[in-house]
Amino acid sequence: MAIDLDGSGAARLATGIGFFDHMLDQIARHGLIDLEVEARGDLHIDGHHTVEDVGITLGQAFARAVGDKTGIRRYGHAYVPLDEALSRVVIDFSGRPGLHLRVDFTAGSIGTLDTQLVHEFFQGFVNHAGVTLHIDNLHGHNAHHQCETIFKAFARALRMALEIDPRAAGSIPSTKGSL
Repeated sequence: MAIDLDGSGAARLATGIGFFDHMLDQIARHGLIDLEVEARGDLHIDGHHTVEDVGITLGQAFARAVGDKTGIRRYGHAYVPLDEALSRVVIDFSGRPGLHLRVDFTAGSIGTLDTQLVHEFFQGFVNHAGVTLHIDNLHGHNAHHQCETIFKAFARALRMALEIDPRAAGSIPSTKGSL
């Protein structure tokens, strides 16, 4: 796993789960984050451990890359549509892990990705990145579109939250002085 938060959106992805790689590519491209992921899991059983472990590892990588959060905006949000689907994601680099995910997927799997594993990915991410994350799929009847809007909105919210705030240069975005 390698990330560059100041990247161009380049990605090299190999999890063995094609649709999951497609979703990770959305994070890279729409977040302008360079991302390399190579995961080898027990896919002969199912994708659970692979997807969860990528979420955990990605969360750890973000926590290290962001450091003490000096100068970042801290909060980010995005609405992203794709045809009939619309999702909203709001993130806070608060240091406190919390996940609210509301999506009623219309299919149990997309390609070889079990849609239940979307929750596992984001739970692993928030627990290890130390972020509060709200994800709501507001509309959609195509599971592929539902999932893609979630990941694109997540990427856009990340991008906003991690931008350097020129008005807050050198300060930590908290009244407590630390996050």
